Amino acid sequence: MSTMPRFSATRVASLLLAGLGLSAASPALPAAAQEFYAGKTVNIIVGSDVAGGYDTYARLFSRHLGEQLPGKPNMVVQNMPGAGSARAAGFVYASAPKDGMTIALVQPGAIVGPLVDKSMKANYDATKFIYLASADSGTRVCISLPNSRIKTFKQAQGERVIVGAAGNGASSRDYGFLHKNTSGAKFEIVSGYKGMADILLAMERREVDVVCGLDWSSAKAQRPGLIRDKSLNVLVQMGVDRNAELDAWGAPDIMSFTQGDDNRAIVELIVAQQAFGRPFVMAPGNPETAVKLMRAAFASAMKADALLADAEKIGLDITPATGERVQEVVQKMYRTPERIVDLASKAIRE
Repeated sequence: MSTMPRFSATRVASLLLAGLGLSAASPALPAAAQEFYAGKTVNIIVGSDVAGGYDTYARLFSRHLGEQLPGKPNMVVQNMPGAGSARAAGFVYASAPKDGMTIALVQPGAIVGPLVDKSMKANYDATKFIYLASADSGTRVCISLPNSRIKTFKQAQGERVIVGAAGNGASSRDYGFLHKNTSGAKFEIVSGYKGMADILLAMERREVDVVCGLDWSSAKAQRPGLIRDKSLNVLVQMGVDRNAELDAWGAPDIMSFTQGDDNRAIVELIVAQQAFGRPFVMAPGNPETAVKLMRAAFASAMKADALLADAEKIGLDITPATGERVQEVVQKMYRTPERIVDLASKAIRE
């Protein structure tokens, strides 16, 4: 019997659900805090390309987060794709000014990558980031478009499938290899695409058959017509909990294709990162005042009617987790037994 991680998907989910609400109203801010962001500009660094899911979330928050910060600062989005958001994470951690004016939205792979990918040379410590919030604790999917010859995951276990992926550390690449190595899918990974928007275009051109590691909320935002018509093929879903909407679509859970205790433990570890599907972070060394104000602003923004209405209009899910809870989950992941980490490290690459 293999040694299982010290956490489980159910445990991760319960941790996050416990942290969704705001604590009691904070006492009145001191005058210095009330003026902290007045007349300033906050930069949101996005670790992915323009027009992808992460970019869409960043721009949603750029329209609403400033309203929740004292002084109502301007919000500017800057895209810094590369290495599955590790480039952006490294910039914010090591190079950006530590004045409370720079935050980042990165892919979960940038947080988990240094744990499970021993070849990754990250210039940051993921356990020391200050986690401000996660906007989505969602479900990832493998999909194919209506024009694809591949319609089901079972079919993908029986015949060669071309899978589109971005570069090292990107969820599309990691999840493609994960399913190939733990579920027997006959995936041939073609990586190097700039981001999910480019992969979807390649699928429309029939250059690739399938993409994995796509957030369900992003699929709904980027291809709403296919969702409306239910013509998108959802091969499999992966999440800390099953997604009721995808269950209604008949999308199977990845665990139904994953055999053996070790493989299940590997999948559980990788999928646990979805508990913080859209993590906003700040580098250590920023002023404590900025951290408190940012965490409170995110918590308020994700309950604000204006942001929720805007998110619904563009098809984005808001399933929030507080920064404190995300911090706790990341710390627990980094305490996973080394044997399971080593197996997971091998499973997400060639």
